[in-house]
Formats: sequence, C-alpha cells, structure tokens
Amino acid sequence: MAKKEIQSDDVSIISHTVKIEGNIFSDGNVRIDGNVNGNISVNGNLTIGDTSNITGEVKATNVIMNGKINGKVTADEKLKLESKAVLHGDLISKILVIEEGAYFQGNSKMKNNEG
Repeated sequence: MAKKEIQSDDVSIISHTVKIEGNIFSDGNVRIDGNVNGNISVNGNLTIGDTSNITGEVKATNVIMNGKINGKVTADEKLKLESKAVLHGDLISKILVIEEGAYFQGNSKMKNNEG
C-alpha cells in the first residue's frame, strides 16, 4: 500500500506573529509557526514549527511537530516529534517517531494498516 503523503509544494503558512482563536480546516499542506487556540484539521501534511503553541485537537495525514501542543494529536499515517516538540495529550498514529529531546506526556495508540 502506498503512503498517503501529500507531495504538493503548496503550503499555507501561519507565521509566528499570528494568533488564531478558532478552528482551522485545510485540504492542503499547512505550516504553523504561530499560536492557535482551536482545533486543526488538515487533509495533507501539517508542520508545527518550533515557535508554535497550539491548544486544541490536531488531525492531519502526516504531522511533523517541533513546537508545543496541549491536546490530542491524530495522524492518519505518520507523526514525528522532533527534538524541540512538547506534547501534552494523547496521540494516535500508524507510524510514530520520537527524536531525542522531544517531550511527550499522555497516552499513545497505534493504528493498524486497516485504519
């Protein structure tokens, strides 16, 4: 079965100077470097930069995390916690990668190949 990684170069960027109070929905790739207080749903790749601070539920096809999240994270395929990531909340993913230095407090559940 082929990976469902989105290969498009188009990325919506929320810069470090932006604060959002509300939910975010996207059918494409997203990079967040700012603050979000709300749920995030991305049908594509989601990158959480090291200046980001998110409070809410996060769902995406693939998640690369290097910032802070306080809430549940669901990745349909792959979740990668990079060295500066701080996750307070549960996670669900088929593939989980945690780099040295990342912080995770919560429960993890691995999806099987059938979903």
